[in-house]
Amino acid sequence: MRNEMHLQFSALSQNESFARVTVAAFVAQLDPTLDELTEIKTVVSEAVTNAIIHGYENDPSGVVYISVIIEGHTVHLTIRDHGKGIENVEEARQPLFTAKPELERSGMGFTIMENFMDEVNIYSKVNEGTTVELIKHLTKSKALCN
Repeated sequence: MRNEMHLQFSALSQNESFARVTVAAFVAQLDPTLDELTEIKTVVSEAVTNAIIHGYENDPSGVVYISVIIEGHTVHLTIRDHGKGIENVEEARQPLFTAKPELERSGMGFTIMENFMDEVNIYSKVNEGTTVELIKHLTKSKALCN
């Protein structure tokens, strides 16, 4: 069975926790392990924070979009913005790389996503925005998979 949700909100840092909790509540129907749920919440936080800080440069008029699709034991997450985009995605994926060193950012966002998810795809165009697609195959799933 397939189930999906779509969410959009202003690019405000206080909305990061809203996004994380909302996605976690939706995914909870699959009865994930605590580790799986924590990993999903963490990657949502990282991707949303990147959209707000890097994509929109803290401009609250920007909008962050999240889609979650559940298919069987698999969670498909998409976090998208129409911000400034990433000039060099491969460079941005490198551990410790940050485009905002003045903000004392760790530069580990994409690395964390890659470690916690089964698949990470990043699409970006300068001045058009960034889309991060994340896929997680859950080990323990009941509700929609019977």
